[in-house]
Amino acid sequence: MVITMQKIYNLLAVLAFVMSGTMAVSGVLFYTRIPSLTKKYISELKLELTKTILDQVPVPEMPEMPKLPTETGPAIKSPF
Repeated sequence: MVITMQKIYNLLAVLAFVMSGTMAVSGVLFYTRIPSLTKKYISELKLELTKTILDQVPVPEMPEMPKLPTETGPAIKSPF
């Protein structure tokens, strides 16, 4: 069985067509999925950064609220 050069060229042409088609399809699929991928990674990054910052920065304790007065004093006299 003799393999001619024409058969080799035809095989290479088919392989090149399959490879370029695969690259084009994968490029379109990746391009359509970019928004969902970026949302996913940004939300994961925000969550991780929030955890890291909260671990490093101490949360201050809230002081007790002063009691509200029950009585009021006399009115302030007008300077005029």
